[in-house]
Amino acid sequence: MKHLKINIVSDVMCPWCIIGYQNLAKALVDLKDEVTADIQWHPFELNPDMPIEGQEIQEHLQEKYGLTPEQALENRQRIEMLGKESGFTFNFADKRLMINSFDCHRLLTWAQIEGKQTELKLALFKAHFSDQIYLNDQAELLKIVAQVGLDQDRAKAILTSDEFATSVKDEEASMQRMGISSVPTFIINDKYAISGGQASDTFKQALKQISDEE
Repeated sequence: MKHLKINIVSDVMCPWCIIGYQNLAKALVDLKDEVTADIQWHPFELNPDMPIEGQEIQEHLQEKYGLTPEQALENRQRIEMLGKESGFTFNFADKRLMINSFDCHRLLTWAQIEGKQTELKLALFKAHFSDQIYLNDQAELLKIVAQVGLDQDRAKAILTSDEFATSVKDEEASMQRMGISSVPTFIINDKYAISGGQASDTFKQALKQISDEE
């Protein structure tokens, strides 16, 4: 049995990040007799300059990527299909916001210390993409924290201060120095990088090859 360390650089605003994780998780289940893994998430902000109130998604896609409404629809349909294949439900309602995810990353840094990082990350993905919950609403973030068994009062203390802000910024800078400029990026045993929301078979092949080499 080989044990792997998997660091995932991602943003909760990124649909490909949850698709990639779901497919990685599938691969790990398929390889459960050969491979075990420790997973840790690392912050990446797709929109570090986004104001706290966020931006309507279609307007954002037009400004940042130049996508027409038709191109955005095609992109949504593809993501929905790949999400369904991975076991994740995307609910692309008309009224959606792109937000600054910095506070989410601060909570995730804390959750890692508490041993609940993956649970919180997955809950944030579900809230944003499936349940249409605005993650710039502190009350909603506190509900999500409670859902995964974390202390709401402690989370509120973090959100109403700048706690973990330096840790998040330092981690983001560290990832940038490593040359990571897009998400998701999966770093295996600090040596191998897999980028994008790959299929589960791609992850399975890569993990088998890495475990053999290690």
